[in-house]
Formats: sequence, C-alpha cells, structure tokens
Amino acid sequence: MAKKQKIEVETTPPVVEQPKVETQVMETPKPETRERLKPSNEWEIKDRVYLLKGNKKPLSRTIKAAGIYYFDEEKGYERELKYCQNQKTSFVDEMKGDQRLEHIIFRSGNLFVPKNQQTLQKLLSLYHPHKDQIYYEYKPAKLAEEEIDMLNMQVDALVAAKNIDIDMAEAIMRVEKGSEVSSLSSKELRRDLLVFARNNPKLFLELADDENVMLRNFGIRAVESGILRLSSDQRNFLWGNNGRKLMVIPFDEHPYTALAHWFKTDEGMEIYSNIEKRLNE
Repeated sequence: MAKKQKIEVETTPPVVEQPKVETQVMETPKPETRERLKPSNEWEIKDRVYLLKGNKKPLSRTIKAAGIYYFDEEKGYERELKYCQNQKTSFVDEMKGDQRLEHIIFRSGNLFVPKNQQTLQKLLSLYHPHKDQIYYEYKPAKLAEEEIDMLNMQVDALVAAKNIDIDMAEAIMRVEKGSEVSSLSSKELRRDLLVFARNNPKLFLELADDENVMLRNFGIRAVESGILRLSSDQRNFLWGNNGRKLMVIPFDEHPYTALAHWFKTDEGMEIYSNIEKRLNE
C-alpha cells in the first residue's frame, strides 16, 4: 500500500505594515539682518572739553587723580579710581603692572582731552566724584536745549504778563518791590512787570499760578492803609484803630502767608469783606 505522501504546506505569515515616521529636517535659522541700533547711552569716541564750574578760569587747577572712589552698582561696592598714563583703565582692581600716576590739570578753566585718551575721558565723564561739582563736561547740544527751554519760558512769562490784570500785576510786583509798588503808575507797573517776567520767568510763572498772591497783597494793602497792624514781634495781626487782636501767626510761618490762609476760613472771609469795603471807600 502506497504511503500517503505527507505534503507540507508552508504558510507565509501575514505582513504587518509599520507606520511610516516622517523625519522632519530642521533648517538652521538664518541670522536676522536687522540693522543694529545704537543705544542712546552708548559711549561715543570723540574729543571732549571739560570746564570748571562757576566760570572760574585760574591759571591752573588740579583735581584729584587718586584716592577717589566710584560706587559700582553692578558689583555692589565702591571701587578705587586712579589715573595712570600707562594703564588702560582707571579702576585699580583691573590694573596690571606698574602704575604711573598722572596729574589732571585744568588750565585757564578748561581741559581738552583728545579722543585717543579714552581712559581719562571715561574717568572724567563717568566715574569721577567731582563731576558736576568742581567741573562739568561741555556739551553744546545740551546747552542749546537748556537755552531753548529758557527762551520758551520767557515767551510764556511775557505773554502771561501782557494779559494779566492790574490787580494781579500789583500783587506779583509787591513780592519783588515791596511797598514801592504803591507809588507806581499803571504804566510803570506794567513796564516793571514785563521786565520782571523776562528776567525771572520761572519765579514770575510760579507767582502767577499762586492763588495766595492776591490774598497776601490784600493783607499788605490793609496794613499800609492802617486798617490792620502787624505787631512788633510779628506774632499777631491787630485791628489798626483799637489794637484788638485779630489772629495769631503760627510759629515759623511768614506773617502775610499766614494771613492769606486765614482769609480762607469762615471767620477770615467775614473780616476780608469788612476790610474790602474800607479799602474801597
């Protein structure tokens, strides 16, 4: 009997598809090509001139070049300064090798430092403790800006002085001239007011905005006319006709400033009306 031939059937295992993973190619970012802006506080290499304060012009004036200190906020401590001709820094803790001390001398009130002397320039412009005390750096642009501010202030003061009423003009000029104002004509008063506004624009504008100027002037007029009287010790205001005490002046306060403040109280407003009637009689 023929043997049955065993047929082996090979089974192929199913193919399992693996998910495809896409590898992303990272591109190297290109550097931005924006133009680098120059910070406003960046140090500028240029020639610099330093002047003694107060318009002083001695033949020579030496300022300290050693034994001075600068407080470094980043490091949190004071650092010693010294100007040495053979060093690239004025900070002693950064110096290397010998230290040949050099003098800092102003001649005829000024010191010119060329742009190749950066160590001395930075010492004088940034770190020296006597900057803006004994000397200052001459900056034409800054001076021009300050002059423009002053001119604008003069214009504002002159315009205000031109349009101000005569009573306010008298009150302001009384601060400047005192009782002399009472003898001036209206045209003389106007002229002096304009001159005052031109020469002292800041003070003029402060007085023009001071609500107590008129009240102080009112009090002075009341005393000049004899309605009120200021005691010899300047501690009390009295009635001029009978010497009765009207008000006590607070300690360390100007008498007429105190009177102006008192006129704003309930009692003071009644007295103000009384005095106003007498002044207008």
